[in-house]
Amino acid sequence: MKNQRLHQWLSFMVLLLVCSGCGSDQGPSQDQAEDEPKATFVANPQPVTEREVPTLSIGAAAPDFNLPGVDGKYYSLADFAEAKALLILFTCNHCPTAQAYEDRLISITKDYQDKGLSVVAISPNSPLGLLYEELGYSDLNDDYEDMVIRADHKKYNFPYLYDGDNEEVSLQYGPVATPHAFLFDSDRKLQYVGQIDGSEKPGSANGEVLRAAIDAVLAGQTPAQPVTKTFGCSTKWGWKTAYKEKVEKEWAEKPVALEAIDAVGITQLLKNEDSEKLRLINVWATWCGPCVIEYPDFIVLQRMYGARDFEFISLSADKIAQQDKALKFLESKNSAVQNYIFSGEDIYEMVEAVDPSWNAALPYTILVEPGGKIVYQKQGEADFLELKQTIVDHPMIGRYY
Repeated sequence: MKNQRLHQWLSFMVLLLVCSGCGSDQGPSQDQAEDEPKATFVANPQPVTEREVPTLSIGAAAPDFNLPGVDGKYYSLADFAEAKALLILFTCNHCPTAQAYEDRLISITKDYQDKGLSVVAISPNSPLGLLYEELGYSDLNDDYEDMVIRADHKKYNFPYLYDGDNEEVSLQYGPVATPHAFLFDSDRKLQYVGQIDGSEKPGSANGEVLRAAIDAVLAGQTPAQPVTKTFGCSTKWGWKTAYKEKVEKEWAEKPVALEAIDAVGITQLLKNEDSEKLRLINVWATWCGPCVIEYPDFIVLQRMYGARDFEFISLSADKIAQQDKALKFLESKNSAVQNYIFSGEDIYEMVEAVDPSWNAALPYTILVEPGGKIVYQKQGEADFLELKQTIVDHPMIGRYY
């Protein structure tokens, strides 16, 4: 009898568990939904057919869009339906002019958020059309992942949307440069297009031109200057890939050499008295796995900042007898920079010449000013975002003209 009752009880519990899943057409519970990972946007930039791109005319209706934001949500015009005025600003990460206006856009958004203005920023640039050599004023490129980083770093108080896959939305608006402002009234008709203000240097203006247009639109009036010229980096359309391929080919064809250097020469490198540039030195070896993996990123840094007051120098810790092997590796990575290999037999002599505080583990990276002041040093793999931020925010480089 006891076994029979136990069997009945177990059967009842199984039935209860099965029925707890009934009505699944209603979807998971709130707790289950919160536990499930949210879908994430994966960018997939595609080449775009070259065409003429006219800028939207005054009085034209705002083209609708459905674009992913850095917060993982998709946005369309309907999300801003309650706004008395809508500002759509085409901007990006890498452009020095766009960066110069970031704080002004944040300020405008804050000042007008209770007055009926909604602000949305769109990056129109295709990552396919952007060269490393165009990133000399930035720590980030214009892909979606870097947009997320930039928005978080600057604490954007407006949606920041990505249009780099096919630029379908940007092609309808026609931004010629970043930043380029498009201001619409409550009927979503374009009332102003152009600049934020006429003075790029941060602290020299406060968006007066755009603010005047916003004030007029919110008051139901026509801006005194409906159209103004805008200054900045040209939009990177997805058909600029041919030029990028040309530049990549030219870099790949640059000669690569490897020169022997002794401890005295290394000491002079670190003193950096023979240049007026920030000097980045990476000590590596062909037998060091992390060194080999991260090395191409140092070449990217040279391409990004090499046209400015910056230079990258590589120093191989391979034995001098392995010079040919080291050179072959450098050639495979298109290391068209000043490459050295330590010529001595005592590796600790090299270590002391580089940095007496270094315990000799590879890789090792050090950034020095003219005169030898150390501004960055890292034993082990470099944090390239941190390193790029250190470089671009240094007074010798900077994010603006």
